[in-house]
Amino acid sequence: MEFNSVTKKLPKHLHKFIVQQPYDSYTAQNQAVWRYVMRLNILTLKDTAHESYILGLKKTGIDEEVIPEMEGMNRILKDIGWAAVAVDGFIPPNAFMEFQAYNVLVISSDIRTIDHINYTPAPDIIHEAAGHAPIIANAEYAEYLRRLGEIGAKAISSPMDHDMYEAIRLLSILKENPNSSETSISEAIKKVNKLQNEMSKLSEMAQIRNLHWWTVEYGLIGTLKNPKLYGAGLLSSIEESRLCLQKEVKKLPYSIEAATVNFDITSTQPQLFVIPNFSSLSFVLEEFANTMAIRTGGLKGIQKLIASKKMGTIELSTGIQISGTFTNVINYGHTPIYFQTNDSTALANEGTELIGHGIEQHPNGYGSTLGKLEGINTAIEDMSPKDLEVYGIIEGKSTSLNFVGGIKVEGEIITGKRDLQGKIILISLKNCLVTHNETVLFDPSWGVYDMAIGNHIASAFAGPADSNSFKDIYSISKQKTTPIIYSDQEKKVHELYEKVKTYRTNNADAVEILKSIFKELIDNHPSEWLLLLELYELVYDKDLSLMNKIHEQLLILKQNKHYSKLITDGLNLIIKK
Repeated sequence: MEFNSVTKKLPKHLHKFIVQQPYDSYTAQNQAVWRYVMRLNILTLKDTAHESYILGLKKTGIDEEVIPEMEGMNRILKDIGWAAVAVDGFIPPNAFMEFQAYNVLVISSDIRTIDHINYTPAPDIIHEAAGHAPIIANAEYAEYLRRLGEIGAKAISSPMDHDMYEAIRLLSILKENPNSSETSISEAIKKVNKLQNEMSKLSEMAQIRNLHWWTVEYGLIGTLKNPKLYGAGLLSSIEESRLCLQKEVKKLPYSIEAATVNFDITSTQPQLFVIPNFSSLSFVLEEFANTMAIRTGGLKGIQKLIASKKMGTIELSTGIQISGTFTNVINYGHTPIYFQTNDSTALANEGTELIGHGIEQHPNGYGSTLGKLEGINTAIEDMSPKDLEVYGIIEGKSTSLNFVGGIKVEGEIITGKRDLQGKIILISLKNCLVTHNETVLFDPSWGVYDMAIGNHIASAFAGPADSNSFKDIYSISKQKTTPIIYSDQEKKVHELYEKVKTYRTNNADAVEILKSIFKELIDNHPSEWLLLLELYELVYDKDLSLMNKIHEQLLILKQNKHYSKLITDGLNLIIKK
């Protein structure tokens, strides 16, 4: 991709999710779908959406007539400090959040099919570009979005969260592709429902995802009695943008309680949350962040990492950070006194890997003690050079350190590492034996023992402290978005859309050609309602005879409940224009 001043700041581990926008693969029917949805949304949302929506459309350069090109969007978005990249459908939640933390919108480059013109469970360019992008022109909201990404990227997930992500990704792919069988869609829905029913205690990521859903995707702003729309899911859905304001949809004041309210991507929402203003979003986010392990640390924090079975980081009270997959913690009462990882581990300080302590040094796991020495009130991290000498913690001397809780470290001290403030954060020993009661935690034959110094776990969060320490942080789903295979008849319909698009774009006076297109539609594709609307608009007040014939066919199609509202709205658009 071509990087700009915003995207060039993205860490390399996120690059693999970025794809080339397949602009040339958009059919003329895709362009007609964009045009219909955008024109209708702008017409209806000017009265029901927050004022930032219409203003934001202009600021972000989104045209109602054509699907936006990513390069063009980026040229305009960078003026408000943001950028956009194309991705293949849903990406892992932590990765999605991390993009946001860098002020980058991830935009699924696919566009909904005509069959899902009202709403699609799959992320598409209408939802992403026309739903998310306009609101970020509001500075207060944009900062919330960035901060949500920053905090959400560190949220600890559960193994079931990953299963749910994969299940939802598969379901969205299947439901949006007309080539999918009803059986495969039904099985995918069952799997999503099964996982939802099995999810009891929500992880941090599940709760962050809920907060994201009820604000960024389905948020309302204003008063409970007269709210306006700002969530992208509402702004990009013809159906839900209308339904959400009806009294049947319960309106609740937004609070931290929204973190525990799950959602269903396959149906309309039974309730929505209303914020009084955009600044209130940050208050709730901070309230929730205060409950997360990144701020509370402790035994519960490392236990969350162990349960996640994914790479995470703990930061000790000295500031030293240990990144790896945590598998065990020994605790004394409710206090952790020893921790263990089981694979590649890196040590860092303030987000930068300690020299000589990357995964090459600790390829098979890492363990270290925590806490104070028995009978000594002063923690090692707070000891002066004289204190360290008194207690035998000095280079070149053999020592025996007995920690509170039964951890014993015996060995010869090689050296230590200090941070910029002079606080000791790491002590390395050779010929070292580490035991907990009768259990050996580190054997002298394993090499040098690098003991992290810290009185307690101050923080625990998902992902590495230094992303450069690891080659691969996120995995790409094996389930790829499958291209739609069009039949010969569908290809002929697309050719007709292309002809109509050409005449409209060139403002050509080609009534005779439009008559032939209309005849072919009646003879071979009589239910192609959107193309009929496009024809009707082109001949409106130009050829009364052809206009009436097209109108008659549209009235016939209106008798089908699937087309009735769509055609009515389309005719109103043309008349008002």
